[in-house]
Amino acid sequence: MYVLKFLFVLFFVKPLVFIGLGINLIHRQHLPLNGPVVVAANHNSHLDTLVLLALFPISMVHKVRPVAAADYFLKNKLSSWLSLNVLGIIPIRRQPSESERDAIFDECHKALNNGDILIIFPEGSRGAPEVMSDIKKGIYHLVKEREGCPVIPVVMRGLGRSLPKGTAMFVPFNCDVVLGQPIYQFDNADDFLHQMQQRYIALAEECIVTLNEE
Repeated sequence: MYVLKFLFVLFFVKPLVFIGLGINLIHRQHLPLNGPVVVAANHNSHLDTLVLLALFPISMVHKVRPVAAADYFLKNKLSSWLSLNVLGIIPIRRQPSESERDAIFDECHKALNNGDILIIFPEGSRGAPEVMSDIKKGIYHLVKEREGCPVIPVVMRGLGRSLPKGTAMFVPFNCDVVLGQPIYQFDNADDFLHQMQQRYIALAEECIVTLNEE
């Protein structure tokens, strides 16, 4: 399946993101080149997962595991097969039961133990375009006892306009991806929320799309 993911990202995802969409990548030096690590990004569009996947060198894509919404990525047989067997997503339900939540955490821990890079959206679901919703504490509980597993905050702008919530129409629109410095420690869940919120605010101020609108 590695070959399929390699080909899919090379011939579909990267052309879609860098040619069809157009990306301003800011602070490329913070892109992780090995795991375990959690990339924690805001979530405005179903394109978010593909955009983040496209940022990584093609030789690394087999190590990148998005945690993605089951109701969208598993909505039919074709998308389910692509999502599970090619993209390698870890599916999550919008409102998982306790047993489902435990299973998701187990799968995430297995990926991190394998040195993978997890892509997680701490808001839990897409909000209004370019508006960040309250973030949840799931990432903190995932990494709190894992030494050497940093969390990298990422802010994206413009993707909500390219494929906004409530529509399936793709609209080319130049977008920003701002990578933050890795965070290696959180004192507790509240400290996680505080640090992440402050980082997201600071990263959003560097967005070119936002600056051009002012």
